[in-house]
Amino acid sequence: MKKSLKKLLIGILSIGVIGTMTNSVDAAAKIPADAKLESASTIQLENLKLEKNWDKVFPQSNKVNHQKITFVNRYGITLAADMYTPKNYSGKLPALAVCGAFGVVKEQISGLYAQEMAERGFLTIAFDPSFTGESGGYPRFVASPDINTEDFQAAVDFLSTQPNVDADKIGIIGICGWAGLALNAAAIDTRIKATVTTTMYDMSRVIANGYFDYDKDAETLKRERMQNRINLNNQRTADYKAKKYARAGGVVEDPSEFPQFVKDYYDYYKTERGYHKRSLNSNGGWNVTSGLSFMNMPQLSYINEIENPVLIIHGENAHSRYFSETAFENMTGVKRSGFDTTAGNKELLIIPGATHCDLYDGGGKNAIPFDKIENFFKTNLRG
Repeated sequence: MKKSLKKLLIGILSIGVIGTMTNSVDAAAKIPADAKLESASTIQLENLKLEKNWDKVFPQSNKVNHQKITFVNRYGITLAADMYTPKNYSGKLPALAVCGAFGVVKEQISGLYAQEMAERGFLTIAFDPSFTGESGGYPRFVASPDINTEDFQAAVDFLSTQPNVDADKIGIIGICGWAGLALNAAAIDTRIKATVTTTMYDMSRVIANGYFDYDKDAETLKRERMQNRINLNNQRTADYKAKKYARAGGVVEDPSEFPQFVKDYYDYYKTERGYHKRSLNSNGGWNVTSGLSFMNMPQLSYINEIENPVLIIHGENAHSRYFSETAFENMTGVKRSGFDTTAGNKELLIIPGATHCDLYDGGGKNAIPFDKIENFFKTNLRG
């Protein structure tokens, strides 16, 4: 009985409609295909306008080749990426897809990681998520726990079909908000053989509960979550009346009255260190209602089912450290112990003295443990 129900469910999902249960699959196959429906299911690339000049916030390496590429996700959105390939390589390469932080473009943090890992022997792509940067998707400046998880999977689609990539040796790196989405992707996509997260945010948790879960009891959180829902849904009405989506604003222009981590954000996003004209955090931010779906869709529900290796990296002094510690514990059942805690093929690495933003670009103190990341992937992407 259970096998029959499973087969029925797969059939419904595959065919897309229930229809009458009396028709056999063979009979359905004989029905002439509708040409319009057939063309509607083909993968089509949008013609994106891509910057030809080097406009990253980090210097270009002479050790790798760089080119712009595009690929399509399952929702038909064309994504833009920078591909970095080691010079003078032979054979098929292990590959990495990199994204993050939340509200950042590939010319910032993810590009730095991707270029560095290419210097270390990997073919890498740093991509702009749907609705942001040079990627397609409308309306602009929207985030989605579903679509943005799919963005990682679409990157794996692209990498796994490249002639110079070993499809059995593909990993991902997620940074900040995209670290949580990387874990979500690793939980669903078995083609991802190894995952690294750095300075992670669980966006579902922080949007639903606020920073540090507001340090409040469950009933208070419930009430405040309801008020947040009311405010965001009222904003939806206002947006539709105005025929324009209100923007939340990026990093504050004057962080003097805010906690230290906001000052750290300002130091990266609003100064020459990390400012970029296409970055949401550096400029107008996300649409106000962008976070609404995250409140209702916890993204880390199945990370305890990730069988492939995971390395979670966070800074000792990062305000966001609790996200990584909770994710590691939920994934393994093991609490953090010291600066380096392992449980099977999962590892939580705490960088002494590092803050959240130190893992964006090293923070001037080489805080990103690239040697560790390189060794992790070379150990675990063996095919």
